[in-house]
Amino acid sequence: MLAVSNLSKSYGLKTVLQKISFTLKPGEVAGLVGPNGCGKTTLLRILAGVELPDSGSVHWTPAGLRMGYLPQGLEFSTAETVDEYLSRTSGNLPTLLAQLETAAEKISANPDDSGARVVYDGLLGELARVSNNALPAEEVLRQFGLASQPGDTPVAHLSGGQKTRLALAALLMTSPAVYLLDEPTNHLDIPMLEWLEDWLTRIRAAALVISHDRVFLDRICDIILELDPVTHQIKEYSGNYSDYLQAREVERQNAWQRYAEQQEEIADLRGAASHLRDIARFHKGGKADGGDKFAKAFFANRARATVGRAVHMEKRLQKLQNEDHIDKPRSGWSVKLDFDNTPGSGQRVLQLDAVSVGYETLTLLENVNLYLKKGERAVIIGENGCGKTTLMRTIIGQLPPLAGAVTLGAGTVPGYLPQEQDTLPDGENPLEVVRHATGWNDTQARNYLHRYLFAGDDVFTPVASLSYGERARLILAALAAQGCNLLLLDEPVNHMDIPSRERFEASLLEFTGTVLAITHDRYFIQQIATSIWAVEDWTIHRA
Repeated sequence: MLAVSNLSKSYGLKTVLQKISFTLKPGEVAGLVGPNGCGKTTLLRILAGVELPDSGSVHWTPAGLRMGYLPQGLEFSTAETVDEYLSRTSGNLPTLLAQLETAAEKISANPDDSGARVVYDGLLGELARVSNNALPAEEVLRQFGLASQPGDTPVAHLSGGQKTRLALAALLMTSPAVYLLDEPTNHLDIPMLEWLEDWLTRIRAAALVISHDRVFLDRICDIILELDPVTHQIKEYSGNYSDYLQAREVERQNAWQRYAEQQEEIADLRGAASHLRDIARFHKGGKADGGDKFAKAFFANRARATVGRAVHMEKRLQKLQNEDHIDKPRSGWSVKLDFDNTPGSGQRVLQLDAVSVGYETLTLLENVNLYLKKGERAVIIGENGCGKTTLMRTIIGQLPPLAGAVTLGAGTVPGYLPQEQDTLPDGENPLEVVRHATGWNDTQARNYLHRYLFAGDDVFTPVASLSYGERARLILAALAAQGCNLLLLDEPVNHMDIPSRERFEASLLEFTGTVLAITHDRYFIQQIATSIWAVEDWTIHRA
């Protein structure tokens, strides 16, 4: 179905892809993994025909195979409505019928018109695809929470999450033979995630999926393609994400064993060669210098033989250090969160008494009675739009409660990571953000930012030019530096790659403060949650 051969791509002096080769079979679902910035999106754009490679080839079989591409950065036409977008992307049956009738009239008027016949055949194929759609539009829109959205609503008026869901819904309605999906799980709540997983496992289409959702990759993938940020090449692993992790761990252990064995051999050879040369010098300068000619010849021969053995060992040593050299296994470069300076707090960190949240004309949650204890890590779960983010904004003080009281405990220092990442000043860079948050000098701030993967001139990048993942890391860096002991996290891992998610989870497990998080990442929930706050029937209770 798909054969990629020796695909390469560079931007100036920066190599992104280097002789990439792999295949995707019919019905096969592949997960494309690797750290942020390693070239995954570039590869998908090349496969979708949006971007050209510098060299190499991409072959689809059969030619003209219909692809469905979901980019990470979505673009919509100005003033385009929901209905217009769906018609443009998934096909409009009345329009196709009218076009087919026009083409048929041209053929009737001129049977030798080969151009009209080509158009007619193409329209027939498109009509068959649309009329035999594997999934009704109504079902898809309902499942993605868009069924009640008026068709004349401008797409520009939708939230970022609604735009992502609209694009994904339109893509599913086209029933392509192969899906190219770049972060399809962002902004999807757990029921939608499970529905999408079931859909991708039921259909016969192939798919290449970029995702940092480990449970999602576990449930849908037949193979994992790892894009290495150093070699810029792909390595294939059979099975799902858990199988990939096991295979990688075996490789890692074997690599360390081979490296340790070689280092031991190098040390032994270096020591033995040095010892032999010492012996040779002793023979040459000892009895070999006496008056006994026999002894002199004997020890001279012994010295030459010993030197020969030393030279042989040194040649072997040189080979081990050059052409047979085994590099020290690389450790992944992932964000290192430092919560070492977390101040203490009272035992009751947060109290919600009969709290209702929402807006003047819209109440989202009512009569919430909950509390957070020191050291607790609670996760709020619930469908999109149910009021989770509104509650978080109310707790941090951005919105007043409609009723009830929100009380922070003694010594509580809250820090908020918003989903929209709108707390960063666009006119500053990471160095300025940390300096203003802490009062540190440039050297202190730069050393600190290096732990959060802002190295070299990265610290001077304007906030407005940072990726979503970089902004999330910067906000976390500022919160940790300020000594917050209550972390209010709204979708904190949405734009983190998997290594950063794992390091973030490990840091939260070591964090001595308290956490209240909103997330749909099921693996994250399994790892860090000590309690679950579930939104049901317009209120929240402990699950």
